Formats: sequence, structure tokens, C-alpha cells
Amino acid sequence: MTITEQVRDDRPVAAVPAPPKTPQSQPPFISWVTLAMMTTASVANLRPAPSMALYGLAAVFLYLLPAVVFLLPTALVSAELASGWTGGIYRWVSEGLSKPLGFLAVWCQFAMTIAYYPSLLAYVASTFAYVVDPRLADNGLYVAIVIVVVYWAGVLISSRGTKAVAGLSSIGLVVGTLIPGVVLVVLGLVFLGQGNASAAPMDSGHFLPPWTGLASLVLIVGNFLSYAGMEMNGVHVSSLREPGRQFPRSVFAATGLVLLIFILPALAISWVMPGEDLSLTAGVMQAFQGFFDHFHVGWLTKVVGVLLVAAALGGMLAWLAGPSKGLLMVARQEGYLPPVLQKLNKNGVQRNIMVAQGGLTTVIALLYAFIPDVSSAYWIFSVITTQIYLVVYLLMFAAAVRLRRSQPDRPRGFRVPALHLVAGVGFAASLAAMCIGFVPPEQFGGGPLWRYLLTVGGGLLVLGFLAPLAFLKFRKPHWVAPEHRESPVR
Repeated sequence: MTITEQVRDDRPVAAVPAPPKTPQSQPPFISWVTLAMMTTASVANLRPAPSMALYGLAAVFLYLLPAVVFLLPTALVSAELASGWTGGIYRWVSEGLSKPLGFLAVWCQFAMTIAYYPSLLAYVASTFAYVVDPRLADNGLYVAIVIVVVYWAGVLISSRGTKAVAGLSSIGLVVGTLIPGVVLVVLGLVFLGQGNASAAPMDSGHFLPPWTGLASLVLIVGNFLSYAGMEMNGVHVSSLREPGRQFPRSVFAATGLVLLIFILPALAISWVMPGEDLSLTAGVMQAFQGFFDHFHVGWLTKVVGVLLVAAALGGMLAWLAGPSKGLLMVARQEGYLPPVLQKLNKNGVQRNIMVAQGGLTTVIALLYAFIPDVSSAYWIFSVITTQIYLVVYLLMFAAAVRLRRSQPDRPRGFRVPALHLVAGVGFAASLAAMCIGFVPPEQFGGGPLWRYLLTVGGGLLVLGFLAPLAFLKFRKPHWVAPEHRESPVR
């Protein structure tokens, strides 16, 4: 999933005659199929499959619903914004709403990673346990140690500006996500083809999840985070020859591919793993172990475990410095962060921000050592991540509507048909998902409600709102980087 953008200075500058465009200066066009594949690669992965496998056939509905009300509106609205305004989410929200809200948006893109990396690395720890000792998958102390060690190793690598990281992570995405996903589905189909009964009912009566109150739908919130990042691909809309026709085509194609990659592995897991035995962090490996043991090739479980860990680590390294870089560029431009957090090391990397982020990530990671159920901790941090990121989408949808009204004549390479309806559906879905996130899922109903609300609400309040408000309140004129001091801080 992508969560950062190149942020440019949006202050007015003196008009300078633009050089005439030549065939050599015209960037090459890409096909809508290429854009669809890029979008699919940036969004789809296997990590959320276990949480949806709990619902069996109902996983299809629980993936389709947020795809229609969130995934499509996000992709379409972000395409219009990207085709009219460079600079990403900060520029969109700043011009559409206000600069403080623009900072809130780019801050939430960064802050969500503070809760995201512990949940991602908990998945890494549980997956790697199947290479070493599967019993470690539910050991909170082991998970906490892996999170801390791997995260700080990633900071060390990223601070050196390693150029090979991006290439390695791209290879890891294919080797550790697409190939294992196909293998998982094929094994599942062969398993059923041999006459084995599915662990989860597959008849039409189970297409909808059982209704036991709001708690029965809470796990759908995780799918909003699974689809998050579609807005980043909107920046490529100007690279299409006919954006008005080709971008919607690429969005619908990518949506179909993403749904297949999400739904089929989730179903395959539900065929072999009963819901009551499924771990949210190690569920993928549980399924592979179940299939491989059934086909008497259990040694392949360790091989797949290594591939999945490599893919997750590659993704972590690729995105570790991304959100903090986007935040840094806005902070230097407008003076939102103190100078100590704006410093770069000799490799031009914002190491101080990553170190501060790492301190908070370490504290969160240590909670795994004190929460008895690793799956519960994983779910809680995933919900906090989603809650913070949903703030970005609420601001984006509101800014799109405001910009259509305030700047209707601004050239846009792509215009969303019925923007108010599309953005309204996306805004309402995001708000509903945020509200549902405060309801504990029925799988974790054993703990006190106040503790769940305090953890999720406190995480959203402190990381998502209080921290950026503090920076806005206490910022000083000298926090603006020297190269941006030609006009006063606003």
C-alpha cells in the first residue's frame, strides 16, 4: 500500500514564459492497462486475508461493499484532484479547505505509520515463526522483540540512502505476494477437488455475514485500510492519452484485479482453517501449513514463510522513509516542525523524524509483550491505523467538492461525473467506517469495552489530532527553512 507524495511549493511565483514543448520534452504516455497493473501492485497483498477468512463466503460481500463505496470514489476523486493540482494531498486540502487542515492531512498520512509498522511487523514475526518454531507465533514477547529489532534495522538501512532497496522491494512484491497467492488458491482448489469438505460453509445462505449487531461487521473496517493508497495513483492520470475515457477503464480493471487477489486467498484460507483456530497474524501460514501437510510436502511451509517475510520487509523498507519525507517537505516550506526534526543527514535522509517515529513505534511494539492475545493486539493497532488514515480521506473528499465550487474553471485532465454524489458516498463511507471502528469485534468481546475504546480513541486523538495541533500552536517563524523565507509564515 503507497502513502506519500512529492510535495511542491504552492506559493505564487513571478510569471516566467514557459519554454515551448517539443516532442523530446513530452513525457511518454502509458496505457490504461499499465496504470491498472501499477494500481493493483500498489494496493493488493495477502496480509488482510486471515481477518476476512473468518467470515468464509461472506468475505466476498465484505470486500465488495467497501470497494464500491470507498475504493472507487477514492480513485476517481483523487484522479480529478491530481489532474488539476500538483503537490498531492497537502496541496488539495490546503487550496480546498485551509493550510492547517492541509497539514493535518499530510500529518495523518505520516502518523498512521506509527501504528501501521507494529501491525505489519507483527505479521512478519508470526510468519517467520513458522520458519523457526510455530509456537512463537502467539508469543507476545517474541513478537515485540522482532518488531523492535527489525524496525530499527530498517531505520539504519534507510538512513544510509540505499538505492537498491526499491528494486529489492519490487522483486519481493512479486515473489512474496503474487506467487504465494496463486499457490494458495491452486492448493485450495485441488483440496476441494479431491472431495475434502470446506472448513467454512460455501452455500449461498452464508454469502452475508451473520448479523449479531454492529460487532458482526467490525472487521470490514480493516478493508478500508487494505484499499488505502489508491489516491496516489491519481498522479499518473496526466500520463494517459485520453484521461477521460482511459482512467475510469483502468480504475475498474484494477478494482477487479484487486478484488480477485484479496478474495480468492481469503476463501482458500477459509477452506482449510476453521475460524475458531485462525490467527489474524499467522493465518496465511496456518493455511499453507495445513495444505502442505495434507499433500505431504510440509517442508515447503518454511520456504513460503521466507518468501512472505521477504516481501513484507521489502515493502517496509520501500515505504519507511516515504511518509516522513512528505511531511518534511511541507514542514520546511511552512515551518510546521521545529528545526531539529527538519535536519537531514549526510545522505539527505530525514533521520531525526524517523528516530522520533521509531521511539513511539517501540513503545507500541512493547505492548505486544503485555497483551495476552497477539491477534487482539494486531487488530487494535490495525484499527488505529485505519482511523488515522480515514481522516485523510474525509478531508480529501470535502476538498474535492469545495474546489469544484471555488475553482470550477481550473483545467482538469479528468472530471468525475456526479462529483458531489461520488465524493458524498466516499465521505459517508469513511465516516461510517471510523464510527464502526470504535465497536469491538465479536471475536474479541472478552475484554472490557472501556479498555478498547480508550486504546483506539486515545490512539486516534493523540496521534491524529493533538500532536499536529501542538505543532500548529507552537510553531515559530524561524521554523521555516531558509529557502522558503521570502514570504512570512501564514
